Amino acid sequence: MEKFLDLISSEMKKAFEAAGYNPELGKVTFSNRPDLCEFQCNGAMAGAKQYHKAPIMVANEVAGKLENSTIFSEVTAVAPGFLNLKVTETFLKEYLQKMSDDDKFGLQMPESPKKIIVDYGGPNVAKPLHVGHLRPAIIGESIKRICRYAGHDVLGDIHLGDWGLQMGLIITEVKLREPDLVYFDESYQGEYPTEAPFTISELEEIYPTASAKSKEDADYKAQAMDATFKLQNGVRGYRALWKHILNVSVTDLKKNYDNLKVDFDLWKGESDVHDIIPAMVEDMKNGGYAYESDGAIVVDVKEETDTKEIPPCIILKSDGAALYNTTDLATIMDRMDKYAPDKMIYVTDKRQDLYFEQIFRCARKTGLVKPETELIHIGFGTMNGKDGKPFKTRDGGVMRLEMLLNDINEEMYRKIAENKTMNDKEAKETSEVVALSAVKYGDLSNQASKDYIFDVERFTSFEGDTGPYILYTIVRIKSILNKYSEQTNAQNITDGEIKSDAQKNVAIRDAVNESEKALMLEITKFNSVIEAAYEEVAPHRVCAYIYDLANAFNHFYHETKILSEQDETKKSGWIALLMLTRDILETCIDLLGFSAPERM
Repeated sequence: MEKFLDLISSEMKKAFEAAGYNPELGKVTFSNRPDLCEFQCNGAMAGAKQYHKAPIMVANEVAGKLENSTIFSEVTAVAPGFLNLKVTETFLKEYLQKMSDDDKFGLQMPESPKKIIVDYGGPNVAKPLHVGHLRPAIIGESIKRICRYAGHDVLGDIHLGDWGLQMGLIITEVKLREPDLVYFDESYQGEYPTEAPFTISELEEIYPTASAKSKEDADYKAQAMDATFKLQNGVRGYRALWKHILNVSVTDLKKNYDNLKVDFDLWKGESDVHDIIPAMVEDMKNGGYAYESDGAIVVDVKEETDTKEIPPCIILKSDGAALYNTTDLATIMDRMDKYAPDKMIYVTDKRQDLYFEQIFRCARKTGLVKPETELIHIGFGTMNGKDGKPFKTRDGGVMRLEMLLNDINEEMYRKIAENKTMNDKEAKETSEVVALSAVKYGDLSNQASKDYIFDVERFTSFEGDTGPYILYTIVRIKSILNKYSEQTNAQNITDGEIKSDAQKNVAIRDAVNESEKALMLEITKFNSVIEAAYEEVAPHRVCAYIYDLANAFNHFYHETKILSEQDETKKSGWIALLMLTRDILETCIDLLGFSAPERM
C-alpha cells in the first residue's frame, strides 16, 4: 500500500507537470505550521530559480491545476511562493479504511526479504546481569522486532562470553575449594554427574573471588591460565565442569531476560567458534592479509582516506592466544557459513566504535563477508543516574539488573495500589506490565547513541512522554470500546448473538471536527515511521510517533463525547477510528518490547 505522503505528492507532481514544470518539484511534506494548513509544498520556490519566474506565479499556476482535485480540499498559494494544502475528509477516510482492512496496516513488504542477524546481549556466564546489560537487551530486542515486522528474516544472537580466562579462574577456585571432585581426577573414565556442584548464587560469588585473587597472587593466576589451557584443549573433566557452569548460568540468564521480555533465537558463545580459529588464521596468512608484528599476528585495516589513526587488527597475541577480535571474526565467518546473512547488526557500547571499525574492515579485507554484506554497529550511550554519572547502587557498586527491575516494580505497584481500583494480585500483575513499559520506553525514546538519565520518578509518571502515559492511553481506548460493546449488546441481544449490528457495521467515516481529523492524519504516518525505523535502525522513531499519536487521541477524546453521541452512524465511525488507533498503538509497543494491560 502506497504511503500517504507519496500519494498526495503524486497528485501534486501531476499538477506541476500540467502547469509545465518539472514534476519532481511537487514533493509534499507535513506542515510545520499546522495552525495554517495540514501539508505544504515548497516546490514553487525551487522552480522559480529553474524557470526564472516569481515563485508566487509558479505557485498560483500549480494551484489552478488542482481546483477539481479529489485529494485536496484546499490549495492556497501564499507569498513568497508556498503552497498550503488540506486534504479532503473523504480521501483521508478511504485511506484509513484501507489501512484498517490491510495486513500490517498497508506496510509494504520487501520483494526480496533480507536475512539479518542482530547480535545483542553479550553477557559473561557465571556473572549476574547488571544495569550495563539493560541497554543492549532493550535496544537489540526492539531492533529485532522492527526488522522482523518490516518483513525480513531475523535471528537474534546473545553472543555469550563463555570462554577464556574467566572460565579458568572459576575452575581453579572450584578445585581449590573441592579438590576431590571427580572432574579433577585425570584417571577417571566414567560418566560425569548430571547435577552441577554449585548453584547460580555460589557461582556468582566464586568468579569475583577468583578474579580478585588472580590480581594479587601470581601463582594463582598461573594456575587459572593452566586451567584455561586444559579446558580449551579438551581435558574431559574441565570440559564437563565448564558445561555445568554454562548450563547453570544460561538457566538463570533466561529467567532474567524473560522478565525483560527479551528472547534470543541463538544462544551461541565464543566457545562455538574456538575450533575454527586456527584454520581462519591460516587462511588469512596464506591470503597475504595476516603477518607477524612483534610476535603477534595482525591484519592492517587502515585506508588511504582515513583522517585518524586506525590501528592494525590483532588476530593472535604473541603467545598465540586468541582475543575478542579473533572470536568475533570467527563468529562472522561461522555466521556466513551457516546462515549467509545479508546484514549483521551489533548492539554494544558506543565506546567500541573503533573496535568494530577494525573488525568490519578486517572481515571485508580478508573476504569473510561478501562485498554487499552490511555490517552495522549501533553504539549506545551510557545510562546515568540523576548525578549525571553511570548508574550505581547507593553504596557506589554496579547495580544488579534484577534489583533495578524490582525497584521499578515496587514504585509502580505503589502508584497503582494508591488508586484502590483493583485487588492486590491484579495490582501486582499490572504494575509489572506498566513498570516494564516505563523502563523500556524510558530507554528507547532516546536516540541510542545518546547518554540519558535514568529517572525512576519521571519514567513511572502517567503524564508526559513516558511508557505509562502510552499504556494509559491504550487502556482508555479499551475502556471506551468495552463500554460501547456493553451499550450495543444490551440493546441488541438476539438469538445468542454477541455482537450487535451496530458493532458489525462500524466503519471509519469522514471527520466531523478538527481534532478527529488531526488524529486521522497522525495515523497515516504509521507506514513511513516503521519504514524509517527499519532503515535507520532507530526504535526512538517509533516512540516519538506513538507519543504524538497518543496526544492526538487524547485531544480528540477530551473534545468529543463519544459514547453519549445520539447519532449512531457518527458514533460507529468514531468507534472504528478508536479500534484502528488501539491496534496501531499496540502494534508499536510490541515492536518496542512491551504490552498493555486491560485496565490501570
